[in-house]
Amino acid sequence: MEKDDLDFVLVPLGLFVMAGYHAWLLYQIRHNPARTVVGMNAINRRFWVASMMETGVLAVQTLRNNIMASTLLASTAIMLSSMIAVLMTGGVTGHGGNTSSSTTTTNHHWSGITFGEGTKLRMTLKFFSITICFLVAFLMNVQSIRYFSHASMLINVPYKKITNFTSHHLTTAYVAATVNFGSYFWSLGLRAFYFSFPLFLWLFGAIPMFVSSVFLVFMLYFLDVTSDLGWVADVVSTDEETG
Repeated sequence: MEKDDLDFVLVPLGLFVMAGYHAWLLYQIRHNPARTVVGMNAINRRFWVASMMETGVLAVQTLRNNIMASTLLASTAIMLSSMIAVLMTGGVTGHGGNTSSSTTTTNHHWSGITFGEGTKLRMTLKFFSITICFLVAFLMNVQSIRYFSHASMLINVPYKKITNFTSHHLTTAYVAATVNFGSYFWSLGLRAFYFSFPLFLWLFGAIPMFVSSVFLVFMLYFLDVTSDLGWVADVVSTDEETG
């Protein structure tokens, strides 16, 4: 198999490995949340919201910290996207040179760095893929800021003084869902940063991209899956009974 053909085999295979893992993780979160860190955190956030709506202690400060974290990631993502856009339009893909000789020199330079796989079309595709990851990270973190901002107001609603609601459990569940949505979008934005790492290594060839994809899946497995059951069964059963 020629080196140029590796992109058509290893790159889709690496993407399939990462997509397959996250499809499995989504299934576990939906059907067996106590096995995953994301599911356990979602359950704990529901109890935290209920407790904060009773006492109101540190709720706004905690949500403000989450907003600051999302803002930092969103700012980083849009900055990296802008930098890559400048590289794509300013010489890496051959559009920013004044002469054909400068274009040839730039392409030859990047071709040497990327082990002979730096043709204009491929380099454009690689940089565009990385840019898409960072733009997705930016959008996910913006949505996270949106939900956390709503939750910071909702969590301070004095529901005990409102007599129009027949049950305060509905309000608590709604606020908990809002907080969880903010956390889910934050996690998706962080995943987009993770996905950008194998795509960045794709600049150096299909083999580094595939190896990093497999390594990333193994690393995420140990970060996403929990075997510390403890009081999980009681928590899950109580959470299901309360809705």
